Amino acid sequence: MAQADRLRLFISSNKRLPNMIRETFPVGLLQCNCTILGDEQTREAIVIDPGDEIPRILAALAKHQLTVRQIVVTHAHIDHIASALELKQITGAPILYNSADLPLAAMMDMQAAWIGVKTPDVKPPDHSPADMEHVKAGNIDAQVLYTPGHTEGSLCLYVPANHLLIAGDTLFAGSVGRTDLPGGSHGKLIASIRERLLPLPDATLVIPGHGPATTIGEERASNPFLT
Repeated sequence: MAQADRLRLFISSNKRLPNMIRETFPVGLLQCNCTILGDEQTREAIVIDPGDEIPRILAALAKHQLTVRQIVVTHAHIDHIASALELKQITGAPILYNSADLPLAAMMDMQAAWIGVKTPDVKPPDHSPADMEHVKAGNIDAQVLYTPGHTEGSLCLYVPANHLLIAGDTLFAGSVGRTDLPGGSHGKLIASIRERLLPLPDATLVIPGHGPATTIGEERASNPFLT
């Protein structure tokens, strides 16, 4: 799939899915994709990877009159987790991420130095979700898929009813997550993708942690790291 086609897919898919609102937009210096999933009936929401730009996130929530019930961080790299605590303090929603990434959270000053930003205040998760655990907000029912490799605690969120996968930095359009940072393992990453993500239906829309959307079918067929 050409880059222009991927960009069109990203734009056209950023809309209401059946009974669910989805807003995805890049935030922060590294343009991490923050995603809001909102239930149209109860107006309850899950916010995934609030890495920065809290005013923009709050504006998107207000636009749809959504109340945050869960804050999910796919992994503890600074661009995905930096503003999670601030969002919790504003909304009261708990923060969920895998406790295997606590060593990365403890390195936040080093992570901040890598990209030349102020060290954010990061705390341990309120809950470390298990593989296949359900994360809910209203009628939205997402499954946690444990996908170590990019980091030891990386996870994805899969919403079967909407054929939607929030992939963090595990799988990208035409690429996969880097594994040269602390906690990374290329072997684990490829195994996670092959065993946990590729078995999903071809039509599953994949929202990566950065860049344009794709589908499981497209990545199975043409991703050079997987073919």
